[in-house]
Amino acid sequence: MDATELRIVFIFVDLILPLIVGYVLKKINKLTAGQCNWLIRFNIIIIFTILSILSFWVMPLRVELMMLPFFGFFCSALPLGIVYFFHLQRKFPDKLEQGSYVITAIPSNIVTIGGLCAFILYGEVGFAYAQMVGVFQNLVMLFVCFPMGYYFKFRSIHKNEPFAMGNLNWRSVFINWNQVSVAGMILGIILYIIDVPRPEALGTLFQALVHMGAWFALIPIGYMIDFSGLKKYYWSTFDLAPIKMIITPAISYLIAALFTNDPVLLGSVIILMATPCAINALITARLYGLNVNLSMAPFITTVGLYIFVLFPAFYLLVTNRILPFK
Repeated sequence: MDATELRIVFIFVDLILPLIVGYVLKKINKLTAGQCNWLIRFNIIIIFTILSILSFWVMPLRVELMMLPFFGFFCSALPLGIVYFFHLQRKFPDKLEQGSYVITAIPSNIVTIGGLCAFILYGEVGFAYAQMVGVFQNLVMLFVCFPMGYYFKFRSIHKNEPFAMGNLNWRSVFINWNQVSVAGMILGIILYIIDVPRPEALGTLFQALVHMGAWFALIPIGYMIDFSGLKKYYWSTFDLAPIKMIITPAISYLIAALFTNDPVLLGSVIILMATPCAINALITARLYGLNVNLSMAPFITTVGLYIFVLFPAFYLLVTNRILPFK
């Protein structure tokens, strides 16, 4: 089996299979919500931090890479602007539904699904690009999604009272374990700058950890999949699919093309900007008592479209030289 065929196998083994395993484990009561939370935290704090060190250790620093943090904000700001300013009030008059809908539109699954898909197509450099974009997506989650969750919950209870952000635990927003991978990025960059050679064995470890991280991340996603709310909210939230997976990557590509002609960088931008709704939206909806079923519907829809349709199609078009991103 050559490298191309092996990477196609990864699409099933590392993307589809763990989702199925997580869903089945929940159905047969072999996995608990607490165990899923442990998997998520271990993946973010330990595995992602090690991967950040290893990937940035060997990634050449180029000026054009400075645009990547911008896309961490842009892929959130564009969908937020579309849904908030064009049809949020008309579409969902209930504040809890409004909150779930707008928060689900904001974050994308850049680090977990996007990072794995970028690695499958482009190797370590693609994964490093995902890390650079994903770090700033985490900031959006902390400074936009959490405050908005609090806002919509507050408005659902206190319709006429003045709103105050002082009740948020800002210390936990600024300082938390989810930021450890940022330190890993910085350490990797320092090792690269001072020209410390990365041992060859760590390249093998990197590849093993990518696959392990995919399973640790996607099993909880499979566990959280609940089809009960899909029927009610499927059509009313389906517009998030083209907004996040067609409009956002298309505009992102046009912007990126102004700064670089690197086909791998441009292809990575497309892969990352088209990623589906993130599990963090469901976590935020649950944390602030919003409508979790509404968030679940576009989450299932976009994850299914990305894993089963969009990324496989993009992969085949690129590897067969039909699209110039290789």
